[in-house]
Amino acid sequence: MQSSEKPTNPSRRQFLQTGALAASGFLIVPRHVLGKGYIAPSDKLNIASIGIGGKGSSDVTNAFNNGANNMVALCDIDWNRGKAIFDKHPNAKKYKDFREMLDKEAKNIDAVTISTPDHTHAVAAMAAMQLGKHVYVQKPVAHDIYETRMLTEAARRYKVVTQMGNQGASNPAQVQMQKWFNDGLIGKVHTVNIWTNRPVWPQGIPVPQATGTAPDHIDWDLWIGPASKVGYTPAYHPFKWRGWWNFGTGALGDMGCHLIDPAFRVLGLGYPTEVEASIGSVFLKDWTPEYIPEGCPPSSHVQLKFPASSKNKSEVTMTWDDGGIRPFRPEGVPADAELSEPDNANGVYLIGTKGVMMCGTYGNNPKVFLPNGKVLSFTPPQQTPPEWGHQISWTEACKAGFNSKEHKGLTSSFDYAGPLTETVLMGNLAIRSYMLREASADGKSFKFNGRKKLLWDGQSMKITNFDGANQFVKREYREGWKLPA
Repeated sequence: MQSSEKPTNPSRRQFLQTGALAASGFLIVPRHVLGKGYIAPSDKLNIASIGIGGKGSSDVTNAFNNGANNMVALCDIDWNRGKAIFDKHPNAKKYKDFREMLDKEAKNIDAVTISTPDHTHAVAAMAAMQLGKHVYVQKPVAHDIYETRMLTEAARRYKVVTQMGNQGASNPAQVQMQKWFNDGLIGKVHTVNIWTNRPVWPQGIPVPQATGTAPDHIDWDLWIGPASKVGYTPAYHPFKWRGWWNFGTGALGDMGCHLIDPAFRVLGLGYPTEVEASIGSVFLKDWTPEYIPEGCPPSSHVQLKFPASSKNKSEVTMTWDDGGIRPFRPEGVPADAELSEPDNANGVYLIGTKGVMMCGTYGNNPKVFLPNGKVLSFTPPQQTPPEWGHQISWTEACKAGFNSKEHKGLTSSFDYAGPLTETVLMGNLAIRSYMLREASADGKSFKFNGRKKLLWDGQSMKITNFDGANQFVKREYREGWKLPA
C-alpha cells in the first residue's frame, strides 16, 4: 500500500480495489475475494522504522505482523544494535539518518514507526506526518509539552493515523476497569495514587564526561539530533539517556504514560490545573544538597490536580512517586490483601467514595475493594496478540484511513495520547522548576524558586504564577534540527 503525499487523495488500496488498473489488464484482487488467510499485495502496508534496537525491535516485529505488512526501510544510528532486525528484513533499505530515508523513500512508504530516544520523537514524527505518512510513536509522544501539542494538532491537519506506544491502552483489563467505574462500584473518585520503581538506571549523579570518539558503528551527531551537543560517552547510549533532560524524560517519561493512563481513561481526565513537586536529594558533601539541573533526580513526589470531568463528578488529586517510594495502602484495602504486582514495583490506586480500584503496570490485574470486604478481580482472555494488538490495530487503521471506524477505535491516537503525555510532562516541568535557584547578590547563597505550587493554563500552555517554569514548556533546538512548523 502506497499513500499519496497528499493525504486527501485515494490510497493505493482504494485505487486497486475500484478496478482502476483493470483497463491495463493488470488487477490485484483484495484478500476478501481471494479467500481467507490470503493477503493480497494491495492489503499490505509499506512501513519504515526509525530506531530498531531495544524497544524498536519489538515495534518492527509487531508492525510486520508475520508478513501481513512490508518493511521497506529501516533506520538506526547504531547498526550493531540494529543488526538483528536488519538481518530479519534483508530487502529493506538501510539508513542511519531518518531525514535521508524519508527523502529517498517517501514514495514507497505508507507509515512510519518511531522508537528513538525521547528527544528525537517530535522531529521524526513531524517530518513523516508532513509527507502524509501515518505514525506510531513510542511513549511519550514527545520530549516536552510544546512538541506534544504540535504533534497532536499536526495529526489532525495532515489527516494521518496515529498511535502512541503505551500498549497497556489496548489491554482488555482497562475495559473492565471502565466498566466497574461506569457501574458505580467505587463511586466518585477524589484521589489517585501512582508509583513506580523507576529509575532502574543511574540517575541523580554528576554529569558524565566525554570518553572519546564514538565507535565506528555509531553516528554520534545523528544520535544527538535536536539536543544540545555533548561529547560521546556510553553513559548515554544505549538506554541510560533516560536520566538526562537533554535526551530523556526520566521516570515519569518512562512509566507515566503506562501508569497514569488507567486513571486518565477511566475518569475522563483532561489538562491538570495545578502541579507541585518535591525531589530526593543527593549529598556529595555534608549538609549541602546537590541539585544537578542537567539530570533527573533520584526520586520525586509530584501532585497534580484536575477539575471534575463529565465522567467523574469530582475534583481529583493525583500523586506520583518514583525512586522506590510508594504510597501506603488506602482505607478499604486490607493489610494482607494481594496486590496487583507481587513485588509492588508499580501500581495505581483509584480511591472513590464507595471503594478502591487498583491495577499494576499496563492496567494489569485490576481489582476492586468494596467496604463489605468483597474483592472483584479480572481474568484476561487466554488468547491475545502481541501487546494486546496495540500496534496491529494501528496498521489496520492505517489501511482503513483517517477517520475510519478503525482509526476512531484506536486506544491511544494522538487526540488521546497528546493530553495524556502533556499531563506526564507537566510533572517533569514541576520537577525541573523545583531545582531552579537564584544566586544572592554576593553569590554566596542560593534561593530555590521552584518550591511552590504551579498554576497551569492548559489551553495556553503556560504557568501563570511563576514565569521561570515556562522555560520547560518548549526546548531549544540545535542548529539544523528545528521542529518543522
